Amino acid sequence: MNIIRGAITVDADTPEEIREKTGELLRAVAQANDLSGDNLKAIIFSTTQDIHSCYPAKAARECGFEKAALFSSVEPDIEGALPLCIRVMVFAEGLKKKEKHVYLGKAAALRKDISAKLIVALDGPAGSGKSTIAKALAAAYDILYLDTGAMYRACALCLKRQNISPDDVAAAERAIGAADIGVRYEAGTQHTFLNGEDVSAEIRKNEISMLASSVAKLSGVRKKMVEKQREIAGTQSCVLDGRDIGTAVLPDAPFKFFITASPRVRAERRWKELKEKGETGIGIEELTREIEARDEQDRNREISPLRQAPDAVLVDTSDMTAEEVVALIREKIQEKI
Repeated sequence: MNIIRGAITVDADTPEEIREKTGELLRAVAQANDLSGDNLKAIIFSTTQDIHSCYPAKAARECGFEKAALFSSVEPDIEGALPLCIRVMVFAEGLKKKEKHVYLGKAAALRKDISAKLIVALDGPAGSGKSTIAKALAAAYDILYLDTGAMYRACALCLKRQNISPDDVAAAERAIGAADIGVRYEAGTQHTFLNGEDVSAEIRKNEISMLASSVAKLSGVRKKMVEKQREIAGTQSCVLDGRDIGTAVLPDAPFKFFITASPRVRAERRWKELKEKGETGIGIEELTREIEARDEQDRNREISPLRQAPDAVLVDTSDMTAEEVVALIREKIQEKI
């Protein structure tokens, strides 16, 4: 059984207005969740005490939602509560995707995290858990996850295949400028493409990871990738992770977090990832040195260095599980909302 929540405000306490807005809310819930009459099992309404002229349950029946069990109640009088508000809980079965809650009219202010465009920027050093946290956050909010690091890895792979060193700035920027680098989302997973080829797996190799840090320093490369990232973030709610999302890519993002962990912890995490992929040729000590070197390089690069934005919340994940980090970030987002 899935429970879908929603709310809407009415302009006046009249039967006609309540009937119109109740129908609007239920139709929006049904459309957002691909619901039919057979999916709906029960609909429970609650109204603020300034609504008297018509029960939303009666209005719902008149609007064609008579197949579900319908109930109405009146909320206790709460000082400062949103006036003329109808809330709903829809109990449904057979949903094919994660439920989408719907808040309309002035009720959108009750849930800005789902009723307005939500942009979350996660920055931090390599191996801090940014990608894991970003994916989990995007799933929790049912919004897009944009792995910006994958885009730079694709740039690195482009140069590697052409035997071009990042030190040859002109040649490197020319090659990447001519490359077709993009992302697509299939079954909820980001796939990264280089000239039409899905390179999602190949760009995760350790050598590409190291090369990507050097490639990301090139101004021409960063300009092209930042334009793509801003274009995507400008059209929809999303979670982005990288090194400079909150400082350079989206400096006006409303929610910023700097995710970090000790170099040793990050090396252990990376070693476990490589081991699961069958790559056992590198030890934790070597990975620790590589991570420290990459941190130094990222912090001291001339263009968009790794740093915490002044308004970003610092989250040290060294002694936290991914679930604990996600819960903390969601709590901080809700506090700001």
